[in-house]
Amino acid sequence: MGMKDYCYDGSKVFNVDKFDCDSTGEFKNREEAVDEFIDNLVYINKAQQKLYSERKEGVIFVFQAMDAAGKDGVIRTVFSTLSPHGVKEYCFKVPSSEEKSHDFLWRFWSALPPKGFISIFNRSYYEDVLVGKVHEFYKNDIVPDRMKGIDIIKARYGQINEYEKYLYSTGTRIVKIFLNVSKDEQARRFISRIDTQKKNWKVSPGDLREREYWDQYMEAFEKMINETSTKDSPWYVVPADHKWFARLLVSRIVRKTLEDIDPHYPPLEEETEKSLQEYKKALLASLGDKGMKKAEKQLTEFSVPNLIPAEMIQQDMITKQELEDEKVRKSGFKAVRKLLAEKSMIKSVHDIVEAIGNVPDEELEVDKEEEEAAIEGELDTKSIRESLRKMTEDDGEPDTEFNSSEEDN
Repeated sequence: MGMKDYCYDGSKVFNVDKFDCDSTGEFKNREEAVDEFIDNLVYINKAQQKLYSERKEGVIFVFQAMDAAGKDGVIRTVFSTLSPHGVKEYCFKVPSSEEKSHDFLWRFWSALPPKGFISIFNRSYYEDVLVGKVHEFYKNDIVPDRMKGIDIIKARYGQINEYEKYLYSTGTRIVKIFLNVSKDEQARRFISRIDTQKKNWKVSPGDLREREYWDQYMEAFEKMINETSTKDSPWYVVPADHKWFARLLVSRIVRKTLEDIDPHYPPLEEETEKSLQEYKKALLASLGDKGMKKAEKQLTEFSVPNLIPAEMIQQDMITKQELEDEKVRKSGFKAVRKLLAEKSMIKSVHDIVEAIGNVPDEELEVDKEEEEAAIEGELDTKSIRESLRKMTEDDGEPDTEFNSSEEDN
């Protein structure tokens, strides 16, 4: 199944009864999917840096789901490599009395991302056509006499569409994701939370009572998706019975979104670039011989490309063409991998993806023999991926079961 099989953009109808929550697409198990997942994280990391620096477009990723479908786990793993400077998550709970005194969209305006930023909505204004519809909360709203008799939920579908149309037209892209977990899998995850002391806090009697309304919720999700799916602000319905596949598919969605935006680092104006080069010469001259040697060492260890004598940079002896020399670039790739070989420096998913992500895309295209060779017998690509794979597991524990019932909210 391709991405189009999970995407609803108004061109087809979503039927919740025919959707397979247990699907794992083209994969038989998580081990087959881990390489693509890591590749997606690397791409997302690099693209988000460009998005932040370019400051042209904001993005909202909306997550909706039943309890225990895995929203928190998906958000934590897929977005864990991104810089907090340009990403913010909003968890929308029951509206306050002040929020209730305004229209249902009012409290979301302040959470809209500035240009270049990503906002993650962990639940959203769609709650008003989900739980609000199932429990008919709208009947308690105080409305003008002229609004009495109006189909409130139908009106909200139209208001949401207009809201998203306005945001898209003013530079904010909205991508909506429904993590679709089956009723049986939700039951297994609730049982796991009840039986595991450290997970008791994740389940409440209220969560269990909501299961009584399962059919009403499924009808509400189906109606919501069919009424609010548009080409510019599509819904993606993600099978969520297997958390590893849900995370992979969401990483694909995030990657595709950033590929469509195609952000770039903004170029410097000619005068600004010239001024910076003059400042650079002055800074290098201020270091003296001792400082120059230290700068050269840092360039050798961390730059891509590297192995460039600082004196040559200072004297403008390195041209752009020489900086793109294949041999120099490969040296840079090796330097990054040697840096990763210092295992004490690998402390998080971000450390690894940041290091790999700083390598130019073309450098990941070296021949197989070079790709698989260990650097000084210490670390190769496979072990890099293994380290990252382990760090994406829940609670630091191996997740080897094909259908794990341990899941986040």
